[in-house]
Amino acid sequence: MLIEVPYNRILAVEYAKTWALKRNPAYYNFQGLGGDCTNFASQCLFAGSNVMNYTPVLGWYYSGSKDRSASWSGVQYLFNFLTTNQDVGPYAVETDVSSLEAGDLVQLGNSENHFYHTPVVVETGPLDIFVAAHTLDSYMRPLSTYLYDNLRCLHISGVRKYQ
Repeated sequence: MLIEVPYNRILAVEYAKTWALKRNPAYYNFQGLGGDCTNFASQCLFAGSNVMNYTPVLGWYYSGSKDRSASWSGVQYLFNFLTTNQDVGPYAVETDVSSLEAGDLVQLGNSENHFYHTPVVVETGPLDIFVAAHTLDSYMRPLSTYLYDNLRCLHISGVRKYQ
């Protein structure tokens, strides 16, 4: 039976803090293949959800560099998975900056609505959002220091798993 459980934001942020400025050897580093940001965001999501979705093509999983879903390491694919997932794994709603919480994601895009970067929210404050990211490795970087034309915010609503 499929049940809903809370997303553990504390574990997601702890993972981000531990691995933002280095690489977890359990995961391939995609730095030379278009960037490692969404791979890192997925690692943080997994730390906070503790479940993957192994559905071929449309799931969200990582077993190795050559055995992973497109959504594990692709910006648009991760957005599509999180906002449409009705099965096992984390799921999200698109929201505005004021509704972001630690453990949520933001995606940065250009003026043609091509989204290219997925930082993880590690802290929210009255004046800025602070993120962790790979590719240009950072931890507690103010979101306001990024240059982008479009921003979409993903609030992780929860996690589904089999009981």
